[in-house]
Amino acid sequence: MLDLTGRTALVTGSTQGIGRAVAERLVAAGASVVVSARTARDVESTAATLAADARGTVVGIPADVGAYMDCERLVAESVAALGGLDILVNNAGLGIMKPITEMQWEEWRAQIDVNMGGVWACTRAAIPHLREAGAREAGAWVINIGSLAGRNAFAGGTGYNASKFGLLGMTEAMMLDLRQLGIRVSLVMPGSVNTDFGRHPATPGRGWKLEAADCAEAVMQLLAYPKGAHVSRIEMRPAMPPGR
Repeated sequence: MLDLTGRTALVTGSTQGIGRAVAERLVAAGASVVVSARTARDVESTAATLAADARGTVVGIPADVGAYMDCERLVAESVAALGGLDILVNNAGLGIMKPITEMQWEEWRAQIDVNMGGVWACTRAAIPHLREAGAREAGAWVINIGSLAGRNAFAGGTGYNASKFGLLGMTEAMMLDLRQLGIRVSLVMPGSVNTDFGRHPATPGRGWKLEAADCAEAVMQLLAYPKGAHVSRIEMRPAMPPGR
């Protein structure tokens, strides 16, 4: 197993789904982790659960990454709690699936603010701290959790597709901006995942969809690469989706 003892990580949107699975894997690997989401009660409960078996520190910090000042506060409080920051996983996301004839401006804007703005703002605030980590042997990481909706449009996705297409381009530009600072930037793009996100609730047991744990495994694989190697994008699909 990858040993992340002494490393520090912030995972946004980490009280459920993919973010929760990523936080669990980081904690199991020995990292100190900040758990974050909008609802304070969920953040506190998740942090307490993960801390029970942790070798490092686990802290819960509520924040709304759709608000710029919350992003800055979240990063500052994370660094204060953990003593630094080596890994930023931008996972928090919002999906409102409606055709353009039904979607309201506020709904469209909220998806852009969370799915793109939150990634930009959290990363921007974290750069000075990640740069310090980038000078060390293991380097630093920004891992953005995107979606195959960033390549494949669908009806009802005018807001969500826009945000995920934008996230793809923004992540690649970030990678070019930050690579010389020892900060590797990568994008994980899963297809259908068995979580409560989006239009369909999670179902018990493993079906045809990816599981949140599969996406967390991709994050851990990225972190396992030596400093001189960089996988900038991982696309993930269910191995055997239903036939058409």
